[in-house]
Amino acid sequence: MFEKKIVINCKGHLLGRLASIIAKELLNGQKVVAVNCEDINISGRLIRNKLLYLSFLKKRTNTNPKKGPIHFRAPSKILWRTIRGMLPHKTHRGALALKRLQTFDGCPPPFDRTKKMVVPEALRVLRLAPNRKYTVLGQLSSQVGWKYGATVERLEEKRKVKAAAWYERQQALSALRQKAIANTAEQLSNEYEVLESSGYFLQ
Repeated sequence: MFEKKIVINCKGHLLGRLASIIAKELLNGQKVVAVNCEDINISGRLIRNKLLYLSFLKKRTNTNPKKGPIHFRAPSKILWRTIRGMLPHKTHRGALALKRLQTFDGCPPPFDRTKKMVVPEALRVLRLAPNRKYTVLGQLSSQVGWKYGATVERLEEKRKVKAAAWYERQQALSALRQKAIANTAEQLSNEYEVLESSGYFLQ
């Protein structure tokens, strides 16, 4: 279903399956934000994926390496490049689709306070056999040159502490509200009957 902007929590998703679904949504006009890209999974053990990536690092323009290909190390940019490869990004339609995509390592504001979704068709626990090896993208990136894994991990720990405190406050406020409704139910019973007869549904 089309929404203004979808925020996807990438933790536990398989890289290729997630990228293909996001690419199709982008081409359909949907804006997508991908957070927690360092927790994306790739099927296969770490040493295998590392060797594949190191062979990719050797590919360059012989006369002038600055001309490409550009080898991204950050997990968010690896996801971005994977999705770009599934889009006709050299056409106008594909370029506009790519502009609708945002990828982030960790979960920066304001997305830490927005509702996040998952993609069941790309979840590792549903798509990969239980006995199969898999690689965490953040761990792979750290071994091929990404320097900010510890920083992102530290910021995520701080965010989770704040989120837990906020959740406890919300639960306490909700309990007080339910208690207040229960205490005033008898006093306002006549008013409730009038409102319900008018078509209002009260909780």
